[in-house]
Amino acid sequence: MTRPTLDRPAQGMRPARLVTLLGPAFVAAIAYVDPGNVAANLTAGARFGYLLVWVLVVANVMAVLVQYLSAKLGVVTGRSLPEVLGERLSRRGRIAYWAQAEVVAMATDVAEVIGGAIALHLLFGVPLVLGGIITGVVSMLVLTVQQRRGQRVFETVVTSMLAVLTVGFCAGLFFSPPDLGAVLGGLVPRLDGPESVLLAASMLGATVMPHAIYLHSSLARDRVRHDARVQRRHALAAGAEGRDLVGGDDAREDDVAVPGPPSPPVVRRLLTATRWDVVAALVLAGSVNIAMLLLAAANLPGRTGTDSIEGAHAAIESSLGPAVAVLFGVGLLASGLASTSVGAYAGAEIMSGLLHVRVSLLARRLVTLVPAIVLLATGVSPTWLLVVSQVVLSFGIPFAMIPLVRITRDAGLLGGFRNGLGTQVAAWAVAAVIVVLNVALLWLTFTG
Repeated sequence: MTRPTLDRPAQGMRPARLVTLLGPAFVAAIAYVDPGNVAANLTAGARFGYLLVWVLVVANVMAVLVQYLSAKLGVVTGRSLPEVLGERLSRRGRIAYWAQAEVVAMATDVAEVIGGAIALHLLFGVPLVLGGIITGVVSMLVLTVQQRRGQRVFETVVTSMLAVLTVGFCAGLFFSPPDLGAVLGGLVPRLDGPESVLLAASMLGATVMPHAIYLHSSLARDRVRHDARVQRRHALAAGAEGRDLVGGDDAREDDVAVPGPPSPPVVRRLLTATRWDVVAALVLAGSVNIAMLLLAAANLPGRTGTDSIEGAHAAIESSLGPAVAVLFGVGLLASGLASTSVGAYAGAEIMSGLLHVRVSLLARRLVTLVPAIVLLATGVSPTWLLVVSQVVLSFGIPFAMIPLVRITRDAGLLGGFRNGLGTQVAAWAVAAVIVVLNVALLWLTFTG
């Protein structure tokens, strides 16, 4: 019998059925357009024009592979990356691993709450501390939707915010389109001096966020379970046994609540949907990042101050007018609100998988909100806080990337759906590049 592989497309996936399986990657993609990316993209365009377009393209290709591997783990095994690690580590190891992941989750939350606070300040003049509190409260409402209405509704809310930030960040291009020839020229890999090297390294090194890796496997796992329940319910309603749908022998009513593991044909169909989901979501997120760079390259060349979000907003307003600046602020607000909700969700999944303790999303929201509000209250530069949060995130990259690549090659866990040789080589190459760049960025940050 032919061994099922990742690269063989599954047949028979109807377009309408495919659409119902999309969503998890769009939630994870929020990590790629969070407030921490805004200043870097605008600075790259303002200082070097179209030179570094290729960096964002390469970064997005790497992100597609990483997020697909995370989602595949959830689809094939029915477990998240934190759950698999929790099963393999000793008690002390689980606690230590959770501690570093929790610090990463808090750093993520700090960056995203600060981004929302800055957006409210830019749009309405709201003080930063009050803006941070408002951002936290709104994110709690979003998480309440997840708890009361389920994952699908939560995905819809977050994806809607993704659509809003896409419009907000890309609107300026319609008022002042970039030079198409220069854009194509920017796809040719090249650099221009030490500063461009550092900026390119920071853009590539901050490509993959640890919490997005942990969370995507959880989202994919829950989507499979939801899909199995829906399909079994339909089968029961039609009087069918539904063996092929969930791999079970009996179509009992309790199977609707606790479906069995998917059969290999179903896994192949789900992986097909997962590939479409990941590619579509990250092409959208990558396009938003590129759009920000193009906006700056076309309208802010040589402008100073774009290395802070406030400075970039002022530069956009003076160059393109208040309407575009308002749209940019709305996009930043949507980015902060969506990112902080997703970050809190990721933190809860990490704790559940590693410590086997499930804490209310709202309780986690309150706990992780406090450090961000305290830091805003100190009066420290928000841009500096964003930089520090990205440094902390860099520490967490190897702890997420390396286990993911190793586990998805494990035949004992994934069977015939484990990574093939080509996929594994590419995955290790991506992991090495991201880890090395993050180590380099940490060294440069601490040495000045």
